[in-house]
Amino acid sequence: MEQRYCQLSLDDRIELARLQAQGCSIRQIAASLDRSPSTISRELKRNRAATKTYKPVLAQERTAARRWKGSRLERDAALRGKVLARLGAGLSPEQVAGRLALESGEPPISHETIYRFIYAQITRTNDFSWRRLLPRAKCKRGRRARRASSPVSFIEGRVSIEQRPAAASDRKLPGHWEADLMLFAKYGQAILTLHERHSRILLAHRPPSKASRPIVAALYRRLEPIPEPMRQTLTFDNGTEFAKHLKLHKLGIGTYFCDPHAPWQKGGIENAIGRMRRRLPRKTDLATLSTKHFLAMLNTYNNTPRKCLDYHTPAEAFLSQLLHFKCESTFRRAPE
Repeated sequence: MEQRYCQLSLDDRIELARLQAQGCSIRQIAASLDRSPSTISRELKRNRAATKTYKPVLAQERTAARRWKGSRLERDAALRGKVLARLGAGLSPEQVAGRLALESGEPPISHETIYRFIYAQITRTNDFSWRRLLPRAKCKRGRRARRASSPVSFIEGRVSIEQRPAAASDRKLPGHWEADLMLFAKYGQAILTLHERHSRILLAHRPPSKASRPIVAALYRRLEPIPEPMRQTLTFDNGTEFAKHLKLHKLGIGTYFCDPHAPWQKGGIENAIGRMRRRLPRKTDLATLSTKHFLAMLNTYNNTPRKCLDYHTPAEAFLSQLLHFKCESTFRRAPE
């Protein structure tokens, strides 16, 4: 019968160290572990410490280090090229892994493997430019938050998010939006963003100021052309820039506000702004940003595959909704 060789386990190495400490010979240790004497001799020569003593944990680590041949991305140059190209285009590791799986029919790599590869490169090379390939460009995972005062008493007709229809919470139906300002380091610069919770489409506008009148006017212009079934509710935080929200009621839109210090209640727009920050960091001077470049970045966002959409894009999801409502209105018979 063919004999199979089995690597020494950590328990074997602990027993080897115990027997050696008792003064047993190599042949006695081999007999006790049911191994050949050459295996024990080779183990002691390869894995003993610099002090000539044998330490089982150190021996186990050295064996594992010799057998490690690098991560999947280090061994597969073709796959590494595909992953780095898509990370460089702005996709997150999860989007890269999901899109590759969608294209190949099977998952070639996990997003966690990509994260570990990037963090390993930062650690080994001390080159922090690798972090630019990650969604938040951070060297460490985590977040910090701070609380600020909330001007809820200055918003007329404010309705709490608790009274928002339940259909707006589960994202199953279109027509429920969130709005927020994307602020920048230079005083007065901001981008008004609108996010549809079902399709994840993002609309954006550069207002002349953060005053409530131009903000509500911009919201009105963006929402008016959208079919009524696709503009039912709009959720804000408690910034005074949304104080004129009642004017949006003319469009049949219900307006709701998050609880104080709870921006996570409109998590869709918070996530969207975080994704846009990859291309528009806070230190960006909007005065130097051309309209063409701004629209190109917005187009890239809306045409990036999303895991929550089965790796379809927000533009594809929103267009399918729009076509659905147009077909319904086309085939609905007019009353005689």
